[in-house]
Amino acid sequence: MNGGPARSSFGHVAVAFLAMGSWAAFANRAHPMPQPLVAGVVQGLVSGLITLFLKRMIETLSARVAGPAGLVVPPVIAVATSVLILTTLHSLAGTPEIRATIALPLTVTAIYATLYSFALWRARR
Repeated sequence: MNGGPARSSFGHVAVAFLAMGSWAAFANRAHPMPQPLVAGVVQGLVSGLITLFLKRMIETLSARVAGPAGLVVPPVIAVATSVLILTTLHSLAGTPEIRATIALPLTVTAIYATLYSFALWRARR
């Protein structure tokens, strides 16, 4: 058995795409079509890709940074990287409400990265 949908990378990517893409479309709902749709597709694709790589990036950074910095550096880099990628891609796509669009995904990234970094840091102690 493969562990079911909770362990499926495709499942995680699909949930990220649908949840964050829907949020982006909602955040841009006051603007004429296709702007909400474009924002939703951009955010969904980026969230799906970030979901694939975020866990591995945190694990790699956590293993390479010793001491208390190993607790702080991975989530800071994860969030900074996400901000840069999301801001750039939404700017290129012409997303009208960039701040509102990326607020929820960045909050989720920050919480996940912080909690996962803490778990890894604590396990090494």
